[in-house]
Amino acid sequence: MPKKINFSPEFRLEAAQLVIDQGYTMKAACDAMGVGKSIMEYWVRRLRAERSGKAPQKGEARTP
Repeated sequence: MPKKINFSPEFRLEAAQLVIDQGYTMKAACDAMGVGKSIMEYWVRRLRAERSGKAPQKGEARTP
């Protein structure tokens, strides 16, 4: 089993911004950042949710 790699919050944000803000395709962003498609999709979904106000912020309860 491969070792889990921890990416910094800054790296994850930069990667997701390539797709959302700079118009990269998912594949091009993955290639540019050297990450897999599934993790890139996850980061993009999280950033979109955060920007729309749907993602809980750190320390907030996830259920009402």
